[in-house]
Amino acid sequence: MAKITNQVSEKQKQITSRYPSSYSSYANGNNVAIIKFVTYASGMSKSTAYQYYTRLTNFETFVLSEYSTNVDDLIKKIKDGVYDVYDVLGRYVLFLQNNGNVSAMTVQQRVITTRNFLEYHDIDISPRKFELKVKLPKTIRRNKEALSKEDIIDILNACSDIRLKTYVMFLASTGCRAGEALSIRNRDLNIDSVPFRAFIRGEYTITRVDRFVFLTFELVKQLKLWLEYKHRTRRICYEDKKTGKTITEYRTPKQGPDGLIFAVHQNYPNPEILYNDFSSAFARTLDRIGEGIYENNGGRRRKITLHSFRRFVKSTISDLGYGDYSEWFIGHAGSTYYRKNDKEKAELFRKIE
Repeated sequence: MAKITNQVSEKQKQITSRYPSSYSSYANGNNVAIIKFVTYASGMSKSTAYQYYTRLTNFETFVLSEYSTNVDDLIKKIKDGVYDVYDVLGRYVLFLQNNGNVSAMTVQQRVITTRNFLEYHDIDISPRKFELKVKLPKTIRRNKEALSKEDIIDILNACSDIRLKTYVMFLASTGCRAGEALSIRNRDLNIDSVPFRAFIRGEYTITRVDRFVFLTFELVKQLKLWLEYKHRTRRICYEDKKTGKTITEYRTPKQGPDGLIFAVHQNYPNPEILYNDFSSAFARTLDRIGEGIYENNGGRRRKITLHSFRRFVKSTISDLGYGDYSEWFIGHAGSTYYRKNDKEKAELFRKIE
C-alpha cells in the first residue's frame, strides 16, 4: 500500500500544480483506489483527471453516508459478494437526486464515472444488467436561441472594463469556446498582417487538434487597444524593506511570447483560473443590464452564457449559406469531404465578415 501511495505522489504533484487549492487536501492516505484512478486519468488529461476527482468525491460522501465506510473497503466488500454493485449504483442515483439541485446530466456523468471507476478496479458490470437495474434520469433538452447582433452590442456596451469587453468581442467574432480563447498566447496572435488570425493549441481544444481562427478588422483594433493598455507604463509604489521608505518607480510590463493575452498577471498562466474570473465578471454584467435570467425558473444555469456567442457565430455563418464552413470555423470535426486550402478559407471569411 505504501509503495502505491509513493508511486502516486509524483503524479499527484503534477495535478496539484494545476489545481493547488482543491487537490492538495484530497490524498490523505485513505481511499487509495480513488487516487490510483485519478492518477491513471491524468495520463490522458489533467483537466479530465480533476473532473473525475470532483465526481468521485461525491461518491465518497455517498459511501460514508450510506455504508459508514470508505471507498476502498466498499470495493473489497463488493468483490466478496457482501454488496451488489447494481444496488450500490442504484442507491447512488437516488442519493444524488435527493441531495441538492443536481441536473439529470450531472447525475449521469457522476454515475458513469463511478461505473468506470469500479470497472477499473476489476468489478464486472454487465451493460445489459446496468441498463435494467440502474435507472438514470433522462436529460431534458431545452430550446436555446442564438443571441442577436443587437443583444451582443448591448452586452459589449455594458462591459465594465476593456479586458472583459475584448474577451466578449473575441468570443462573438470567432465562435471560440471560452477556454480556447483564454489559452491564446502573445505568440499565437498574428495581428500585424492580413489575414489576421489566432492559433489555438490542440491541448485546449475538445478535438485535441491544433487549429486557427480568422480575426475581423474590428476585433484586431480592439485587441491592439487592449494589449497597448495592458503593457502601458505605470507608476509602482512599494516599501523598501531596508530603509522603510516608500519608493515610486515607473515600469513597463514585459510582453513575453508565452504570456496569455487575457491574463493580467503573467505569473498565473492558467486558463482555468482565468475562466472563473471572466465568468463572474460576465455574470455581473448581465445582471446590470437585466439579462441575468436563469433557465427553468430559478435553475442553476443562466440563459445567456459565454457559450451563447458560439451559437451566434455558427447561426450567422450558416444563414449566409456556408454551413460546412461554419462547422470548420467553430472547431467542429465537420464533413470528411470538406477540404479547402487556407487561402480559400480566408477569402470566404472576408465575404462573411
